[in-house]
Amino acid sequence: MGLETMERTVYLNGKFLPESQANISIFDRGFLFADAVYEVTSVLQSKLIDNLGHFHRLERSCRELNLTLPLSYQELTDIQHTLIEKNQLHEGGIYLQLTRGDEGDRDFTYHDGVPPTIVLFTQERNLVNSPKAKKGIKVISYADMRWRRRDIKTTNLLPACMAKHAAHAAGADDVWLIENGYVTEGGSNNAYIVTQDDKIVTRPLSNDILHGITRASLMKLAQEFDIEIEERHFTIDEAYAAKEAFISSATTFVWPVVAIDDKPIGDGQPGLIALKLREIYINAALAAAE
Repeated sequence: MGLETMERTVYLNGKFLPESQANISIFDRGFLFADAVYEVTSVLQSKLIDNLGHFHRLERSCRELNLTLPLSYQELTDIQHTLIEKNQLHEGGIYLQLTRGDEGDRDFTYHDGVPPTIVLFTQERNLVNSPKAKKGIKVISYADMRWRRRDIKTTNLLPACMAKHAAHAAGADDVWLIENGYVTEGGSNNAYIVTQDDKIVTRPLSNDILHGITRASLMKLAQEFDIEIEERHFTIDEAYAAKEAFISSATTFVWPVVAIDDKPIGDGQPGLIALKLREIYINAALAAAE
């Protein structure tokens, strides 16, 4: 039975509940201030993809914001597998959100010792045979107006929502964000170009971009398969002139970018390097899945 005919089971603060019965306080700081972090782990063949990497990034986000992470890796993995089983999830993702909790009223100041709120739920998605992976996506350039700590995976996603809305209004699938003349990343993914001599270029890690877990796996795989990657800033004009372009994230793996601002990239078709990396990643991810 699929999710379209049954109510999902979700996890909330130690309990597995029908989604209609999962409620949090209106005073939860995640709701009032976006005082929360999140992760999305992909699921293929009912197995978790890159889950340890997502957990380590969650730990880092919590440290940076002085948030309490109440679960060990094994406890979290057990919860995720229980949700996969209860919701009969074969392919898709598991969303996790951790907030600073409920202090009983709205106040900018927060205090230590408040129990955090933790929520997990599943989402069915077509990941391996996604049409966008096969035909590629179109993006537009858009001013990056996010805060200065994009390396922390917070739920403060309004700028990304506005950017993606603008992309869809323009007939595109996503954005590439621009700051000081350079591409930072996509609306919810890391951005890459391929030069005419087949070198992959992507922005180096810093507080300016999210430290993508799929990105990290791709970097390792590229080394194994002798694909050259250069970490440096690149402009949108350089992207227009690229041989290929693509994005990566936990739920896209690798999607080719075939046009930026209505300018075709290369021959306007998904690039061979992007497609090769996607195939390599999916095979490696499945081999290591939990």
